[in-house]
Amino acid sequence: MRALVLHLGLLAVLLALHFVLPAYHHGNLARIMVLASFAMGYNILFGYTGLLSLGHALFFAAGMYGMGLSVQHLGLSAGPALLLGVLSGAVVSGALALLALRTSGVAFMIVTLMFAQAGYLTILHFSEWTRGDEGFVLAQAGRMVCGFDLSDPNARYIAALMLFGVCLMLSLWLVRAPFGRVLVAIRENEERVRMLGYDTFARKLAALTISGTMAAAAGAAYGILFGYVGASFAAVQYSILPLLYVLLGGAGTVLGPFIGTLFMFYLIDLSSGITTAYMLIAGVALVLLTLFAPQGIMGELRRRLWKGLP
Repeated sequence: MRALVLHLGLLAVLLALHFVLPAYHHGNLARIMVLASFAMGYNILFGYTGLLSLGHALFFAAGMYGMGLSVQHLGLSAGPALLLGVLSGAVVSGALALLALRTSGVAFMIVTLMFAQAGYLTILHFSEWTRGDEGFVLAQAGRMVCGFDLSDPNARYIAALMLFGVCLMLSLWLVRAPFGRVLVAIRENEERVRMLGYDTFARKLAALTISGTMAAAAGAAYGILFGYVGASFAAVQYSILPLLYVLLGGAGTVLGPFIGTLFMFYLIDLSSGITTAYMLIAGVALVLLTLFAPQGIMGELRRRLWKGLP
């Protein structure tokens, strides 16, 4: 009950902030919630299952381009296009899982990275449809859902909050369910879980598919809410970012991805206003946090204050 109150309380605070934040931070927080949803998907695979992927940009881009291309070239409205983007991510992540899970450890990392880079190069190759590095902007008429204009800052914030809330509560339910407990057991000792009679391949396949589908939902939402689809979102940077968010916030904690995304986003934002070498400041802060809080922000809170924090 305490965990449920904590997570619902965060959603209530985010809803209240919608009415009081200035325009700049209002837009930033909407972007942070979408990226945190992406990181929560990554956390299912890495934080709870123990599989380190370097290819999640592929799923983010699959959702974004599945949505964007259907709006741009098929003339679909935003609602069906969003569903098609999520379905694209589910198909891509399921197919990748069947291949990548035949490996483990470093080989798994390399395979996921290779597939992500192949996806990025595919986007560049079919520039006639994707516009390559340039990308394309979605028309305002293609960003309407049930009469709501998602290019409007208020509608965009509420839509981002809805996505974040669904991903947050789904993650909380998933990791506390028997399925989530098995994932944690696989992370700790896969061989023992297999000896107990569980099909670890099937559980990891499901975890990777769920993780990729959540990432695709975030990618589709990012494209429709901010009106741009580009190849940069398929680059290796967007495979590294969710890893950083999860490590900073606390791998294996439900709130960790949000806290890590919030911290990293504003760290870069504030340091870029001080110097052009803002990544140096961000790097120093990350090193210090890694040294003094190796389990991440929420991981340290769980270790020191609340042992049962999910």
